[in-house]
Amino acid sequence: MTEKERRVRIARRVAKEFANGDVVNLGIGLPTLVANYLPEDVSIVLHSENGFLGIGLEPEEGMEDKDIINAGGKPASILPNGSCFDSAMSFAIIRGGHVDTTVLGALEVDEQGNLANWMVPGKKVTGMGGAMDLVVGAKKVIIAMEHRNKDGSPKIVRECTMPLTAKAQVDLIVTDMAVIAVRADGLYLREIAEDTTLEDVISSTAARLILPNSRILTY
Repeated sequence: MTEKERRVRIARRVAKEFANGDVVNLGIGLPTLVANYLPEDVSIVLHSENGFLGIGLEPEEGMEDKDIINAGGKPASILPNGSCFDSAMSFAIIRGGHVDTTVLGALEVDEQGNLANWMVPGKKVTGMGGAMDLVVGAKKVIIAMEHRNKDGSPKIVRECTMPLTAKAQVDLIVTDMAVIAVRADGLYLREIAEDTTLEDVISSTAARLILPNSRILTY
């Protein structure tokens, strides 16, 4: 499976987690793909921390507006009844608990639901951005990421070694191999990808997985 195919698989599965009317923030990178795979019977409101509610998809080539971009700096659109505002209002929405779900990428997630996603070792960083506020302010935190790093090492670990973005805030992890729920007593394996075995998931995870008593679903 190519990297693009893995990313699409993750985005499709995450898109099933929303309910009608949810206010959802999609982080930069892989999470932005989720908007392309929403079920037809589900309508959500997309929030962008640079100041939008009702932000739409990337416009067609030639129809871009330099003043309408998403949090990743890419061209975007505003849907009918959408709105734009300053950064202070945007973060008041986040900190006030008005975002139902945020979807973010990660470098590491551990058994306690701790998240590290802002500092790449050996690279210059400008700061945490909005992730620190989002994972604390949103009602549900979904991590969308590939199960392993490019070198094959696991991203789901017993304990994060990188600088934390937040402690014990992750609710659900969706990867190209598995769907894992984070609870107070550990990581519960909910589903595995259709071309993946349970043994593959366990060997690719550096954390203890709690297996369900019933049959594990596939996606």
